Amino acid sequence: MTEWKDRIVVDPEILIGKPIIKGTRISVDLIMDRLADGWTLEDITTAYPRVTRDDVLAAIAFVTEVFREEDDIALRKASA
Repeated sequence: MTEWKDRIVVDPEILIGKPIIKGTRISVDLIMDRLADGWTLEDITTAYPRVTRDDVLAAIAFVTEVFREEDDIALRKASA
């Protein structure tokens, strides 16, 4: 699995502390939204040139880890 800790950061001064791709103002949730909309890795890296394939994979790995830790929230959301 991709190591996300070198690529995903939280800075309270950028996007009110949302997790972002390091060195950008591009949030992890924006990347996830694009993937959910059917964008490919190539679509994302073309639209956001400062984002690399490894950045996208790191965002996915980050969300996966958070999801594992927050399974109660996910279960409530899925059953709502």
